[in-house]
Amino acid sequence: MAGSATGVVEADEVLGADRVQPGDVLIALGSSGLHSNGYSLVRHVLLEQAGWSLDRHVEELGRSLGEELLEPTRIYALPCLELARRTATHALSHITGGGLAANVARVLPDSVSAVVERSTWSLAPIFDLVRTVGSVGISDLEQTLNMGVGMVAVVAPVDADRAIALLTERGVDCWVCGEVTAEPGGEVRLHGSYGGSA
Repeated sequence: MAGSATGVVEADEVLGADRVQPGDVLIALGSSGLHSNGYSLVRHVLLEQAGWSLDRHVEELGRSLGEELLEPTRIYALPCLELARRTATHALSHITGGGLAANVARVLPDSVSAVVERSTWSLAPIFDLVRTVGSVGISDLEQTLNMGVGMVAVVAPVDADRAIALLTERGVDCWVCGEVTAEPGGEVRLHGSYGGSA
């Protein structure tokens, strides 16, 4: 099943790279899980390589593997519309196939870059399981899975706290995960380790 939607917005209200500036804050909106991305990798590691069944109870997940893989994708439409209306949000990046760095880079102009600090969040068990059970390197995981971030909002620093409060009020896990820098190139660099892990 697939669906689509079309919207209309005034040209001077369109978010995007032309609004992004050095000093802007990157706010991560937590994912509910895999978000329907990277299932080929997950299936290869956990079902084929490890030989796990879908009804296998996985202690780290607190439920069966099948239940984890069927976790619905979190939809951010309403909270993101509120961000756009009530804060100086400059761009929004949906973290889908290609991972965090590649998707955030799509909303940056060539005149800036961005830094994401991995230490600002811990990996959910499903991501760590794929890493450890399959001996999959972090860089490969990051190019395939969302690593716990479903969206990134690029917000003016003056409105970062307000954006966090607004998202939190709407039940969205969120945190400041990085910032836009004045370094040209339009690249996104990920620093550190997740949740302080090695």
